Amino acid sequence: MIVGFSTGALALGDFARGLELLEPTRADAVELSALRDVELPKLLEAIPLLMQRLNTRYRYVSFHAPTNFTDERSTVAKLATVADRGLNVIVHPDTMRELSLWQRLGKRLCIENLDSRRPTGRTAQELRKFFVELPEARLCLDIAHARQVDSTMTVAADILTEFGDRLAQAHLSELNSRGKHFAMSYAAKRAYELFAAPLARVPVILESVVTEGAIAEEISEVEKILSHQPRFTPAGFS
Repeated sequence: MIVGFSTGALALGDFARGLELLEPTRADAVELSALRDVELPKLLEAIPLLMQRLNTRYRYVSFHAPTNFTDERSTVAKLATVADRGLNVIVHPDTMRELSLWQRLGKRLCIENLDSRRPTGRTAQELRKFFVELPEARLCLDIAHARQVDSTMTVAADILTEFGDRLAQAHLSELNSRGKHFAMSYAAKRAYELFAAPLARVPVILESVVTEGAIAEEISEVEKILSHQPRFTPAGFS
C-alpha cells in the first residue's frame, strides 16, 4: 500500500511547510496542493528542483489543481507542464468548462468526484459525461466526498463499479456539510473498510486537517483500513 498526505491539508497554501511536516513520517506519497489560483505560480516555479528531492523521498507524487480560476486555457497549459513530468493532476470537474482543452493532459488527468455543495461531479451519472469526452482521463476517488453525498456509500459503490478500471488515486478524510475536512471518525473508518480492496491498489492521499502530532496516527489508521478484509469488490478489481 502507498499512503501519504496532501500538503494543503497539513499547511494550507504553504507547500514547503507541508513537506517539512511530512518529512519525518513514514508517508511514502505526497500530493502537492495549489487549491487557489494564486498559489499555482509559486508551486510551478518550485517544481523542477523540488522533484529531484521528492522522487527520492516518495514512491508517488501527484498535483492538485486549483479549484477555481478565471482563465481555463492558460491554467490547462500550466498544468500540462506538470503532467509532462509524469505527475497525475487532480482536477475538480466543476472547474472544467471547455472539456476539449483538458485532452492535453491525457492519462495524467485525474477527475475527482465532488461533495454535495458542487453543481456536478457528485455521482457516477454526473461524472459520466467527463469520462466520455475525455476517454484517457482517470479517476481520483474522494471517498469522503462520496460519503457526504450519500452516507449509505451507494454513491461510492456506483462510482467504483462504473469507473473502477480508471481508478488512479484516492483521497481519504472526513467531511462535514460545509465541506471542511477533518480527521476520520470511527464511523467513517468503518464505512471506508468496505472499499479496502480497490483503495489498497492505488496511492491513498489523506486530506484530513490534523495537527502535526496527529499526522503519524492518521497514516496508521489508513493502513489499518487498507488491511481490512473487504466486502466490496467493484468491476475491474476482482
